[in-house]
Amino acid sequence: MPKRILTSLLLILVAAFTTLPSEADAQRYSRDSYKKDKRTHKPGEFDYYTLVMSWSPTHCASQPKRRRDPQCNPRKGTRPYSFILHGLWPQYTKGYPERCWTDFKPFVPKRVINGMLDIMPSTGLIIHEYKKHGTCSGLRPEGYYRLSSRIFRKIKIPQRYVAPEKPQMVAPETLISEFIAANPTLKMRPDMIAVSCGGAGNRLREVRICTDKNGDLRPCGKNENQRRLCNARRMFVPPVRIAR
Repeated sequence: MPKRILTSLLLILVAAFTTLPSEADAQRYSRDSYKKDKRTHKPGEFDYYTLVMSWSPTHCASQPKRRRDPQCNPRKGTRPYSFILHGLWPQYTKGYPERCWTDFKPFVPKRVINGMLDIMPSTGLIIHEYKKHGTCSGLRPEGYYRLSSRIFRKIKIPQRYVAPEKPQMVAPETLISEFIAANPTLKMRPDMIAVSCGGAGNRLREVRICTDKNGDLRPCGKNENQRRLCNARRMFVPPVRIAR
């Protein structure tokens, strides 16, 4: 048999065994995998919330070309945000639901978006967070963002992180202790808060604070394992850039 024909036959056999599954097969696989999880991923059925506060200068350092992003406006060196609300995530004690099915279209009204822009300065982020996480809360967009705003606004940011103009090096446990000291009325404890870092110089990425479904602080689950989120001895905290 000519070598060219043999090669063609081999290619056909490889293709036959590597062809992507049909849509029906993919749907069946998805359902079968889904059944392996004891949870049903129904809206409102979760264990606790994680309030995720992103350190905006770290985000903006990785998005230098997003000139239309008000969070990272490069004009005159302005990046005026420090901690912003990234989202409020329904969590299981281990694992989490996302993109839950609802009996209504997960549309975020413009008035709701406008009411969140001061602490969550991205329309795209607001819409994305509701579709991915808010749909699992059991709340409509108005209620979900009302709760998100209430929890975020009652957390007091330690003074050194309000608008730092110089870079800092901070140990994760130091940042945690500073948040606890700044929020004595909330009776915050180390097991209720976690810090995420990563990238060049182990940059501060997020502070995560756990609450119950009513928005009251509670211990975190396994999702907020501190060693996994940030096991660095010290983190680099980029400064906020303010126009003069």
